[in-house]
Order: sequence, then structure tokens, then C-alpha cells
Amino acid sequence: MNRWVASVAASMVALSLIAPAQILADESERDDRLFQQLGGMGGIDLIVEELLVEISRDLRIVEQFAETNVERFRRLLVEQICDISGGPCEYSGDSMELVHGGMEITEAEFNALVENLITAMDTARVPLAAQNRLLRKLAEMRSDIIHQ
Repeated sequence: MNRWVASVAASMVALSLIAPAQILADESERDDRLFQQLGGMGGIDLIVEELLVEISRDLRIVEQFAETNVERFRRLLVEQICDISGGPCEYSGDSMELVHGGMEITEAEFNALVENLITAMDTARVPLAAQNRLLRKLAEMRSDIIHQ
């Protein structure tokens, strides 16, 4: 009986040492499949560069970006897409509500930007399923951007 108690106690000690390590590993692992489908950092850089080109050509929204620090916008957008797609980045910018507050962005302007993003992803040859996954994640921010 003592051997059995000792064996159970040893097993419990071993599990108590392994379980926290496993929990930490599970918490630190990110699902980076979308990040990979976007082409990793190189693909995200390309998408954002193409988006900037599309914005510069789009008379419906280009004025909204007239006072924008383009390099900062580019850097933070790459960071944000990397972060929400499961990549190794952490978005360090302000909340979408704070960034867009007072800009009075219309639904039409928001939709124009989405169209430009789709064109940019098409140009970067992002698979349609990955495009849809990214757009779903970005759509969660819609209410923080429109009509602020």
C-alpha cells in the first residue's frame, strides 16, 4: 500500500510540474495559419504597399488620408495585420475608435477601402479563403471606424 501511495504521489508531483508547462505552451502558441496564407511578413508588406497604391488612386477616399503620416500608417497596418492573422507581431497603435474618432468616415468610404484591400490582396495573389478570413477579422473593427 505504501508503494502505491508513493507511486500516486510521485505521479501527481510529476503532473503538477508538467501541466503548468503545457498550459504555458498552449497559451503562447498562436494559430499562424492565416499569417502563413497571407505570405508571412513579405506577403503582408506587399499587401499593404499595394493597398497604399490603391488608396492613392481612389478619389473616393484619398482625401481622408491627406494628413496621414504614410510611413507610420504603413508600419502600423503591417503590424496590425500581422497580429490579427496570428503572426509574430503585437499591434502597438491606438484603438480603432481613438484613431478614427471625429473623422466622420462614411460606410461608403469604409467600403471603398475594403474594395482597395481586396484588390491589393488579389494583386498579391492571396488565396480567396485567406482573404475572407482576414476580412472577417477586420470587419470586427467596423463599428469603431464608421460614423465616429
